[in-house]
Amino acid sequence: MDDLIENPELDSKEKQQAAKKSTLVSVAVNLGLTISQIFAGFISGSQGLIADGIHSLTDLVADFVVLFANHHSAKDADDDHHYGHQRYETAASLFLGVSLLVVGLGMLWSAGHKIINPVAAGQIQILALYVALGALVVKELLFRYMLKVAEQVRSSMLVANAWHARSDAASSLVVSVGIVGALLGYPILDAVGALIVGLMVAKTGWEFSWDALHDLMDRAVSVEENQKIVDVILATEGVKGCHDLRTRKMGDMILVDVHIEVDANATVRVGHDIAFEAAKRVTSTLPVLNVMTHIDPV
Repeated sequence: MDDLIENPELDSKEKQQAAKKSTLVSVAVNLGLTISQIFAGFISGSQGLIADGIHSLTDLVADFVVLFANHHSAKDADDDHHYGHQRYETAASLFLGVSLLVVGLGMLWSAGHKIINPVAAGQIQILALYVALGALVVKELLFRYMLKVAEQVRSSMLVANAWHARSDAASSLVVSVGIVGALLGYPILDAVGALIVGLMVAKTGWEFSWDALHDLMDRAVSVEENQKIVDVILATEGVKGCHDLRTRKMGDMILVDVHIEVDANATVRVGHDIAFEAAKRVTSTLPVLNVMTHIDPV
């Protein structure tokens, strides 16, 4: 997030189009992976590959949620939403996190059952390994592409979706190892691979859910981001100091409340102009949606 605050906000239309394009690419990839992994998993008898296919299915659902949030978060402020609709992205992140957590717990339950009742040795076919390795390569390439776009448009929602793809790549690696073990005569390793994938999915879901929940509860920005806002304000001509700076997240944007200190002998107009200029510098330099200023004479 440190890089996020260093650059001015990109044009909202450009950001929306870039996000839509990258997410549609992810939809196509995840749809293909879901079908191929689940089908190959049933044909080859690999429980781990089926679990990995379900993981890809959750990412496909996540992609559609991202598309929905990306469309609605770009709407302008209206009578009911004076600060805009950016929190659609935060709500989407919370939904994705909770859904991943539920799916991960379901995988753990299924994998635990398979470990208690393992399949017969030799049942898994080599097809499962080929599909798992192919999915590993595709998911890693998808992650690198999506993360690049997410960093360009500075969207935390897209960053989260990109890391979904990276977690998929890691899960495919685990599944591949489990399938190799099963092919060597240790079928329980395939179920163990599915268990590890379930743990990874549940952990990722918990982290995204917790982070999004904090943002919805008006969590402040980091100490580093807070200091950057202070530095911009203090660099404004006529500002003698500032205090009581408060921040909260609005999607990927920031809302700021701050007391700005000006010369006690300045007129009301001069004090207003100084505060206006400070707020303008903050919103034009940093990803800040609005600055509410209070003038204090010193």
